[in-house]
Formats: sequence, C-alpha cells, structure tokens
Amino acid sequence: MDQLPVIIIGAGPAGLAAAYELARRGLPSTVLEKADKVGGLARTEVYKGYRFDIGGHRFVTKFKEVQDLWETIMGDDFREVSRLSRIYYRHRFFQYPLDLLNTIGNLGLSESLMILLSYFRSLLWPYHQEETFEQWVSNRFGRRLYKTFFQAYTEKVWGIPCNEIQADWAAQRITGLSLVTALTNALFKQNNVKTLLNKFYYPVFGPGQMWERLQQRVQDLGGQVHLRSNVIRLEVTGRNIKEIIVQQGEKQSPLRGRHFLSTMPLGNLLSRLEPGPPPEVMEAARRFKYRDFILVGLIVNQADLFPDNWIYVHSEKVRVGRIQNFKNWSAALVPDLRKTSIGMEYFCTQGDDLWAMSEKELIALATAELSSLGLADAADVESGVVFRQPKAYPVYNLGYRENLEVVRRFLATLDNLQTIGRNGMHQYYNMDLSMLSALMAVWNLLGENRDLWRIREAIADAEAAPISEGG
Repeated sequence: MDQLPVIIIGAGPAGLAAAYELARRGLPSTVLEKADKVGGLARTEVYKGYRFDIGGHRFVTKFKEVQDLWETIMGDDFREVSRLSRIYYRHRFFQYPLDLLNTIGNLGLSESLMILLSYFRSLLWPYHQEETFEQWVSNRFGRRLYKTFFQAYTEKVWGIPCNEIQADWAAQRITGLSLVTALTNALFKQNNVKTLLNKFYYPVFGPGQMWERLQQRVQDLGGQVHLRSNVIRLEVTGRNIKEIIVQQGEKQSPLRGRHFLSTMPLGNLLSRLEPGPPPEVMEAARRFKYRDFILVGLIVNQADLFPDNWIYVHSEKVRVGRIQNFKNWSAALVPDLRKTSIGMEYFCTQGDDLWAMSEKELIALATAELSSLGLADAADVESGVVFRQPKAYPVYNLGYRENLEVVRRFLATLDNLQTIGRNGMHQYYNMDLSMLSALMAVWNLLGENRDLWRIREAIADAEAAPISEGG
C-alpha cells in the first residue's frame, strides 16, 4: 500500500474498528462521520448526566480478534453483567430464557398442552419451504407458539406481516433454538444456545465509552477522525474512486485516498457516486427497506422499579416494543442512585404517526404506557428526552436478497471500495460481526482475500452467531 490514507466513511463500530486496525499497523486513515459524536447506531447519549444506550448493546462474541480488541481498549472498565430479561404477555411476565414452571403457570396447563400438540403437528406436517419468518419459526416451535410469542412482537418491530419477512432473519437471529432445545434448557437448567447466553460484557459508562476510547487510540496512533463531516460525492474513474467531496459546515473539500471503506447505507452510497450506477442498480437499492427507532428516555423518581436489564413487550395494547432499565446494565449510567433511568423503545418508519410525534407527545405516550404496564407510577416520572435513529434496522423483506445481489455485483466493479458493517452490507449484524467485517476488510488491504459477503461462514467456523436481542 502507498501512503495515501484509507478513507473510512462512518465512525460507528465498524468504521472505528477498521481505523484502529490500520493505525496499529502504522497505516494512515481518515474517518469521516457526519454526526457530532462517534458510535453510530451504538452510540451513548447523555441527558442531565444520565447515559442512554440507544438500543441496548451487549458485548458478546466468540471471535478472538474482536474480544481481544474490546479488552485491549476497555481494560478494567469492561465488566461482566448478569442478564435478566423477561417477556410481558397477557399481563404476565414470562422468564426468558424459558422456565418451564413459570411458562406453564402463566399460560395454564391446557394452553401449554395445546402448544405441545401444535409442535408435534409441525413435526408431522412441516412447511416444506422455509421462505418466510412465519414458516421458519412454525417449523421449529409449532404454529400455536409462533402466534403466542413470536408473531405480535415481530410485527411490532418490523411493521410488516411475518409472512413478508424472509426466513433469513429468523435463521440469523434465533440460531440453534427450537421448542425442544428451549425445553431442554428449562428442564436441565442448561443455557448453551447462542441466543440465550446469561452473561455479557459491558463498558462501565455504556458502549459510547468504547467508541470514544477507540477514537482517541486511533488519533494517538496518527489516524484522523473528523466529526460533522458529510460525504456528499464520490468521484469514480474507471474501476476506482479517485476522490471524495466532503461537506463540513458551509465548506466543501476534496479528499483523495487510495482505498475506501464505507459503512453508509447502500442506497445513500450509490446515490453519491459520480458517475452514478446503472438504473437497474439504483432501482434495486431503492427497494431496500429500513426500520427506524425512537428511544424515549424517562427519569423516574424511584430507586428500584424492576430487576430486568430489559423487558420485551408483546402486548398489542401498547406501542412500546422493549423497555430498558439502564441501572441494571451499569449503575454508573445513573448519576443519582435514588432514581432510575428507563429507555422506552419504539420501532417505527420515518413519516408514520410515531415518527411524526413531537418530543412532548412521545414523552407523554411513554409515561402513560410505562404506567399502564404497572412498571412505574406516572407521577414519579420527573423528566424525559427523545432520541431518534433513522435506518436502525435493515429489513429482510421479500425480495431483499435479489436486490442485494444486484447491488453486490455492481460494487464488485469498484476495485478500491469495500462496504462494511450493518448498513454498509444491509445485514442485521450485531457489533461483533460488524467489527469483524471491518477487520477482514483491512486484512484484504494487506494482501488477504476475504469475501466479506460470505462472513456467515466465519460464524459457523467460530460457532459464534450474534446474539438475537441486542447489539
């Protein structure tokens, strides 16, 4: 490699991991981040001294390279946390992972037997094709349990029917789990399924602490990280990007690089290429769908509300999808231990009624729903704040694979560009896999030949599928 810098678009987990890997090898890089802080989808926001983790990010991996990076950066500020999460369904709390007596007690013996019979029926008459989330889950849990625990919550998260979600999402996010394995875990108190791990690592001051330290380490080693720097155009000559145009305030500046790594959503990236891709490529990118995210942070004047790290809300009577209790992730996130900070998570789509609500309306909604679920008294909510995250989750809608293949084939025509991370690859990756894709991209620059689009094979080799709920 010559000494023109590697240009990295985005200072989230993937972008910073790439910059750090380059920096520790003595190679120059410049990271461009349009926001005013690092961390991207995994950033930590601060309000009145309370730290809010946007989405709840567990640090769990079996990839040694990623674990080593985390531990090197965080040292003693990387703590192991015991996990407790439950499902709220029909005014009851279900242990998750499954506890047999708790589940039977909540559902009743008759309903539990019906679920078991439904599972046996799925064994005898399964869906022979598993194209959709509905088919995939029904084959492994039975249709009755699918409708009980999976359908309503999944449709709340994604905003589309389960028969319009590709089976890829279920295969990726609930790997290794079925009714039999769940019952085995419950009966014998085992917990070996990747989606059900009961401990995780977490920075003392939230995930933002990791990204801030990574930023500092990159800069200490000679790399550059520029905030409020929006890439508005990438100039292409032949099979190579020659330079990019960066907007910083009112000023536009050209920046040259030898290689380019992008975490930008694929449609945004393609629309900034000059000359642009063929019409069929742009049309494929326009078909990509995303789910957006709102976190309403509430400060509650109570020291203890509930013991969970987070609760999944399967009730259709409220719009909140998941509730975080940040003190139970790390007490250091809460400056006044006489109080509790709560994250009410809403899944939405830009332009819908939730996204259009004002901050005041969202805080009122979240307060009312927290109270209606019996988790806190509305009178104890003393303050609130709203954080919005567009394009938080790439949607695996029907046809996304074909559209992604069209885009991938075009990207292969650009010799000095690699896309990495969740939005850069339109894959619902957790932090460890996003960061692994970044490390692999750097290794490619150093002479290796890693196919980032077949990164799932690395998971199989490491027996380390990302965890299903967060990150």
